[in-house]
Amino acid sequence: MSPKAPITQDVLTLPRKLPEGKVNLVGLTRDQMRAALIEHGTPEKQAKMRTGQIWQWIYQWGKRDFADMTNLAKAYRAQLAENFVIEIPEVVTRQVSEDGTRKYLCRIAGGHEVEVVYIPEDDRGTLCISSQVGCTLTCSFCHTGTQKLVRNLTAAEIVGQVMMARDDLDEWPTPGAPKDETRLLSNIVLMGMGEPLYNFENVRDAMKIAMDPEGISLSRRRITLSTSGVVPEIARTAEEIGCLLAISFHATTDQTRDVLVPINKRWNIEELLQALASYPKVSNSERITFEYVMLDGVNDSDADAHRLIDHIKRHKIPAKINLIPFNEWPGAPYKRSSNNRIRAFANIIYQAGYASPIRKTRGEDIMAACGQLKSATERARKSRKQIAAEAGLDRQ
Repeated sequence: MSPKAPITQDVLTLPRKLPEGKVNLVGLTRDQMRAALIEHGTPEKQAKMRTGQIWQWIYQWGKRDFADMTNLAKAYRAQLAENFVIEIPEVVTRQVSEDGTRKYLCRIAGGHEVEVVYIPEDDRGTLCISSQVGCTLTCSFCHTGTQKLVRNLTAAEIVGQVMMARDDLDEWPTPGAPKDETRLLSNIVLMGMGEPLYNFENVRDAMKIAMDPEGISLSRRRITLSTSGVVPEIARTAEEIGCLLAISFHATTDQTRDVLVPINKRWNIEELLQALASYPKVSNSERITFEYVMLDGVNDSDADAHRLIDHIKRHKIPAKINLIPFNEWPGAPYKRSSNNRIRAFANIIYQAGYASPIRKTRGEDIMAACGQLKSATERARKSRKQIAAEAGLDRQ
């Protein structure tokens, strides 16, 4: 096998120190929080207990003001306020689709912006979060990929998206109230802007916070990480995060995937399939999801469907295949496959014994659908019709 280029990238992740010298407690692991408390005057013998108390106030009850942390002494609360802050991304705009989907444009440190999408369904509420400002992968069908990568998000900025959405949904429980297991935000998908496995440590730390039983307390089986195929980090995802895995597959030959998902030139289909076959968490109850965007005349033939089945069967991968109708955006080089073609493709997969749901497009009217996210402020504040008009697409 030919040597591969290193997967690390020359992108800046901002330090947690804020301009006024205070430390943001959001995004710190328990060990990091304990060390920070000790560094700023908490007695070492008390630090573990104080970490647990503060952790619950931040992540279980959603408090941002140390004055609200009533089981801490008043003097200690003042000491915390002198040295620390509890900060999450700021909501710049909030759009609500006709179908109830919510799209947030969030500002983070440095004035950068990312998009976050909340999708309500009958049996769940899914938050699609971002891991980078922009994206480096340049997948040719994805609008997000047309924005250059600026930097990785910090763990605080990643888990902060979850906290921001819980704020908007008014879903923080009241201390002392009976526990309510019903959740408006029940699932997280790392399918927003960026490639999560190119920002592994920050994604891992943020998701461990989201899964912590004394905080946001989401099951690892309610978190799905989507990667375009950063092969060396796939096993590490199972070992250090333990969440479900989704693969942006989108093509059944290297020739086509090289164009649609250029990372394929580094780790091709066969290498990717081998990594998936040995994914430590994979089982019939925790299948790998193959995401497959349906592009008219590009990857939607019967032959493609049969090749896809052959790939999965040959490697004995417990899998389901999510078929995604292409969400068009101004200037997109592709068209969506017809409904009949998508159904025919899905039927071939279903007849082979695999689940093949066709994803219902959500939030398309506010450009919140899969592959449409892009955080340029001016574009985010315009309607779909305005964008099309400016691009001349309304006259075609």
